[in-house]
Amino acid sequence: MDPNIYPIGKYVQQDFSFEILKERLLDIQSLPTLLEYSILNLDEFQLNTSYREGGWTIKQIVHHLADSHMNAYIRCKLALTEESPIIKPYNQDDWALMPDAKEMPVNVSITLLHALHLRWHEVFLHVRDSDWEKFIVHPEYNREMSLWFILGLYAWHGKHHVEQIQQLRRNKGWS
Repeated sequence: MDPNIYPIGKYVQQDFSFEILKERLLDIQSLPTLLEYSILNLDEFQLNTSYREGGWTIKQIVHHLADSHMNAYIRCKLALTEESPIIKPYNQDDWALMPDAKEMPVNVSITLLHALHLRWHEVFLHVRDSDWEKFIVHPEYNREMSLWFILGLYAWHGKHHVEQIQQLRRNKGWS
């Protein structure tokens, strides 16, 4: 596994526990602030620097987090309100090449993530114990993904991308 791509390792699903639930809820709640701090004082050149050879720029990562987490939020709501919904996949690499991901100021997605994560955290706070096993069907991976899995995956996903940015800052001496 390439530590430049997966600086905190790949996501590993854990069995449900209230202790892990508290940690993951905190991860969802705190991501926008952690992301905001990870890009603090970076100039336009730095924001347009790829975190690794052939990888996305910091700007694209920030906008990707907004795109990805908006999709995941909606998927969670579908899982809670429909019976085994089949979700629509999207090509994240194509989305990262769109003008909004390459040109928009990062503060637009940071602001969006603050609002989105407030709402997402609120949804997760009110999931009944029995509802953590409700799921979506992801046709691209041909698998069911429970709310518990999605919560863990996106708690990890935010930390994963923040660490990519922090790793680049350390490597470039951008403290």
